[in-house]
Amino acid sequence: MQDVWKEFEQNIITHSAAHHLTAISDLLVQNGYARVTDVARKLKITRGSASITLKTLKERGLVMEDENKFLKLSETGLSITQVIHLKRRVLTKFFKDILNVPEETANIDACKIEHLISTKTGEKLLSFMNFLLNDPKKSKNLLEEFAGFRMRCDETESCEICEIDCLLADKKLIGNIFK
Repeated sequence: MQDVWKEFEQNIITHSAAHHLTAISDLLVQNGYARVTDVARKLKITRGSASITLKTLKERGLVMEDENKFLKLSETGLSITQVIHLKRRVLTKFFKDILNVPEETANIDACKIEHLISTKTGEKLLSFMNFLLNDPKKSKNLLEEFAGFRMRCDETESCEICEIDCLLADKKLIGNIFK
């Protein structure tokens, strides 16, 4: 378990690459075409920066460029993009509708996480949300109860969250962790 941090390096694509792929996808839907200049403009970066990342994506076979310099996604690139969009939607909905996080924060946090979580975790989260929201009456009551819930700790030894040390004991520390 101590080498888990190395798994971060095992992600299929980087955060930047995810944005480049989704920008191409969005441009193709919106305009019917995508060029390096369009991707750079959409991401608000220089054409040179876009070119560098796109070169890597082309080398990996995720993006293709024709003789007219129009970009398109390979089958694998399209598949990755679809999964990213799905994870972003699921995470945004979870943060916004379940945890009651403001929409802007939910969108930002979902963007930060979307390409990092495994497909399995994304599927489980979607399944949990389906389970939770499947009965509107029950889910409304549960979500209202959650909205009124205030964290407190009674006994560290029997707490399955804290286990050893109370995570709520130092409220100042918690405030700094979750800024």
